[in-house]
Amino acid sequence: MSKRYTVTAALIYANGPIHIGHLAGCYVPADIYVRYLRAKGAEVAFVSGTDEHGVPITIRAKKEGLTPQAVVDKYYTQIKQSFADFGISFDVYSRTSLPVHHETSQAFFKTIYDKDGFVEETSEQYYDEVAQQFLADRYIIGTCPVCANPNAYGDQCERCGTALSPLELKEPHSTLSGSKPVLKSTKNWYLPLDRMQPEIDKYVGSHTEWKTNVFGQCQSWLKEGLRPRAMTRDLDWGIKVPLPDTDGKVLYVWFEAPIGYISATKDWLIQKNGTDAGWETWWKDQDTELVHFIGKDNIVFHCIIFPATLMAEGSYILPSNVPANEFMNLEGDKISTSRNWAVWLHEYLEELPGKQDVLRYVLTANAPETKDSEFTWKDFQTRNNSELVAIYGNFVNRAVVLTHKYCDGKVPARGELTEFDQETLASLADFPAKIAEAVENYRFREGLALLMDLARLGNKYLAETQPWQVIKTDAERVNTIMNIALQIAANLSIVSEPFLPFTAEKLQQQLGLNANDKGVWQSAGRADLLPDGAVIGEAFLLFEKIEDSVIEKQIQKLHDAKKMNELATKSVPALKPTVQFDDFSKLDLRIGTILEAEKVPKSDKLLKFLVDDGFEKRTILSGIAKHFTPEEMIGRQVTFIANLAPRKIMGQESNGMILMAEDRDGSLSLLQPHKEVWAGASIS
Repeated sequence: MSKRYTVTAALIYANGPIHIGHLAGCYVPADIYVRYLRAKGAEVAFVSGTDEHGVPITIRAKKEGLTPQAVVDKYYTQIKQSFADFGISFDVYSRTSLPVHHETSQAFFKTIYDKDGFVEETSEQYYDEVAQQFLADRYIIGTCPVCANPNAYGDQCERCGTALSPLELKEPHSTLSGSKPVLKSTKNWYLPLDRMQPEIDKYVGSHTEWKTNVFGQCQSWLKEGLRPRAMTRDLDWGIKVPLPDTDGKVLYVWFEAPIGYISATKDWLIQKNGTDAGWETWWKDQDTELVHFIGKDNIVFHCIIFPATLMAEGSYILPSNVPANEFMNLEGDKISTSRNWAVWLHEYLEELPGKQDVLRYVLTANAPETKDSEFTWKDFQTRNNSELVAIYGNFVNRAVVLTHKYCDGKVPARGELTEFDQETLASLADFPAKIAEAVENYRFREGLALLMDLARLGNKYLAETQPWQVIKTDAERVNTIMNIALQIAANLSIVSEPFLPFTAEKLQQQLGLNANDKGVWQSAGRADLLPDGAVIGEAFLLFEKIEDSVIEKQIQKLHDAKKMNELATKSVPALKPTVQFDDFSKLDLRIGTILEAEKVPKSDKLLKFLVDDGFEKRTILSGIAKHFTPEEMIGRQVTFIANLAPRKIMGQESNGMILMAEDRDGSLSLLQPHKEVWAGASIS
């Protein structure tokens, strides 16, 4: 392995909170990888931040009635705190609105411009005549020419992953006004990806070790042939193009956002040392390995467009790997921020305090490494109760409790080893290398499974040696058993740290072990991590069982949020065809008073009313039993159609129709006069 790594995790738009799809896609795997590298003794810069330019920001600003700056300030603070509370161990969590990022991006653009690396073109771009502005890619929605998704964006279809240009969309419309945009001339600067393709082909082709989904998507793009891509846009919000006479033009967000990794590195050094001196070591030294952790929707930008930008500038190292994950779904449906179908990290941390590692465990065990995966709350509960509590926590708790019971709470000395002891210690010695191989090859699910196998080894060892039985006849043998069990627990604390950092820290404190030192991984696998006589802390539970009520509450919360979103987006019913006044005047609308009310036998919808209509008493049946009880309807005044032809309903004759108003959620309201009127009053 290399000794120096620049590891990046995707710059997320600062237009909303973090959810579990983001965590599973790149942040948890990136953190596992970085924590492992540090444990191996490597130098690491782990950088990320918020992407604070681009159309998603301006769309959110319009929705919330805020300025774009107010929006990014709000969500940057929330996102940064959520990551910190969850234990994502960034060296820096920066933001692209900082001056250091603007300066770095503009200098990057100017360097390429001065080397004639851009092609200046005047082209036809979509323009919204109602909003009176050019439309960036994400301000245009239309039908994807590949998969017919009617909600594809102007730069990419999120259903099939195809990269697009706005002109390829069928039936395009503006997200600003809803109108059909027109084409209008404008000047922009393009990165000539078509001319650069041979160099990009060579770069991608040299990385056949990349994950299949990543390499395959890149090859598909290259096979279609690359086209020039505009690196500037006609927008108000963004980084100004550093050229004369370019008012109203900003750098394309996918040009400047990845440069945010570079400016974040500078920001980190400035915060740490007061100067950015030495940043080139992390970005230009050939002994540094650059690794990008992203979701699959960003593969093309990190594997083709950003490397092409780095090539055009000419002095940077290129990514050695881009271990992108697929998507994680939620309870049988695609995670959707717009539909509020998500598990939000900040809410999880508030509602399930102290359970950061449970979520890390479940997201890693179900990680979408090679295909889309799914998170369900029932699986979350099962994995916690049946794996973390019953396997990992059970082993550690038994080892510590028995040590206090039989060995005065201290690590006992080992005596003569049996063949089974030797086999167990040999297996223990193999685990760190196996886990390391899995992590180094970005197989984090496999690494976690091996970690749990180590806990199973400890359980098996105690189950087969049965110190609670042996203590009756051979206390010295029990000392050997407990020593080996504790050494397994100590090793577990080291190899757990990348995956379950909060648990590893608690376990190390319990065992009196300092396993956070740089390079500590090299000591893993040894059977002498805990010296004879070392004091073991009192036993406590590393994990607690999660009850059904907790899970049911979370599931209900999801469905409530989905229902509220559906109600919020429900539109008013379309107007019916126009009628003439003479048609309307034929209806005799009256106010009646309900004298009696009862349920109709064998019907869960119908109520039967006796209504005083001012002339006589009439029977009216109405399908409102799910909204009103008979008792609450008695004495009410209602609006009804008095001259509706009688009709038989479930064998009973109904003489009229009571009028109701239906709300968004399907609930019904009575149409009543604002004060009591005489029965039979006519509505005109």
